[in-house]
Amino acid sequence: MNYTRAALFIIGTELTRGVISDRHGRLISSQLTQLGYRVERIIILPDDGSVSVLLKECVKTCDVLLVTGGLGPTSDDRTRSIIADLAGVELIRHPLAFEALYKRMGERIWGANEQQTMIPEGFEVIPNPNGTACGFRGFIRVDEREVLVVALPGPPREMDRMFFDHVRPLLGELSGHNDFERSDYSTYLLGESKLEELCRSVASEGLEWGTRFQEQTISLYIAGGDQEKRTAMVERLRSLVGPLLIVDGDVQPVEMLIKELKERGQSIATAESVTGGLVSKLLTDQSGSSAWYWGGVNTYAYEAKVRLLGVKEETLATFGAVSTECAKEMAEGILRQSSADWALSVTGIAGPSGGSEEKPVGTVCFGFASRTLETQSVQVHLSSHSRDIIRRRAATVAFLLAARYIQGGCLLDTVKKWQYS
Repeated sequence: MNYTRAALFIIGTELTRGVISDRHGRLISSQLTQLGYRVERIIILPDDGSVSVLLKECVKTCDVLLVTGGLGPTSDDRTRSIIADLAGVELIRHPLAFEALYKRMGERIWGANEQQTMIPEGFEVIPNPNGTACGFRGFIRVDEREVLVVALPGPPREMDRMFFDHVRPLLGELSGHNDFERSDYSTYLLGESKLEELCRSVASEGLEWGTRFQEQTISLYIAGGDQEKRTAMVERLRSLVGPLLIVDGDVQPVEMLIKELKERGQSIATAESVTGGLVSKLLTDQSGSSAWYWGGVNTYAYEAKVRLLGVKEETLATFGAVSTECAKEMAEGILRQSSADWALSVTGIAGPSGGSEEKPVGTVCFGFASRTLETQSVQVHLSSHSRDIIRRRAATVAFLLAARYIQGGCLLDTVKKWQYS
């Protein structure tokens, strides 16, 4: 059977009431288009069971049905029972789904939560590493056709990972569609609108592109043409935004630093202020992080910087806590306190208050110290969309520059060439 036509059903009363906006439609449809599918419908509807009629209609004309939302434990989460009815099978408690949820919840699983372990008989579980509701997928016999039906939870943090880890590979394996030749990249510090503008300015005829937002990166794909043509386009992009902000493949910024540390068998220590432990958190998200992360401190008050890191009171009085001078002493201080090979520091103004004309919200300073190299410190200005965005971007900069510092690069030259938003 050829799989060429798809329909998306995005369920959520919050969506239809305008409480939150949909991002699944654009994300999933762009991925399906890249794979050569024709997306015939994108339907947003409330948690009221109305998807049942539409599924019965679309299953007659489409080869792939993708449903997001309605997999929670409450009475209005009806997706699983509706798909079971469509397939003409019973809902059963799946042992793998039950085991995974029991590990998370223990005895609290009994009651409404048990509903999340039920899937249509004959369907396969799609594991959910970021939530309690597993997804599922299966084929429904319609005349002489085997229609693929996939159900995923609605929260983007859960749906995105499940779609890219499990559903997209399956869609790529099915026959009948024409996959595009494409190249994938990771971009840092660039907003989607800025990246779109830049791509338009450097694209060659016959090339297409798309983006996917992630917490620390925006993924970029370039499709069409040949590899040489796609590479030429991304090199033109790199020449506009500067070094380090576009890399090949799907790479998180923290992975660039961890790679450098692993290759050398070395470790790093951190001193944070503006990021509030986010740098430490991202460094320790991976199992075995003690091999490359010594530890760190959060020092927000002047007193903490002085007592824990040895920052000079004169430095704070003269230059302030948000300064390259303070960042330098913070990095050198945590290096002295630790047995790590490298150290980084970050201090800045996340807002919404605390900025000034001289140091507006989004001013962030970084320090990098080593037992073999001269200490370096730099200042950057990050767009002040929100406190959370500034913190996440500051962590991204810390990882990019730390990797560059370990490689022996000049950080001041690096950031001077950056163009970002």
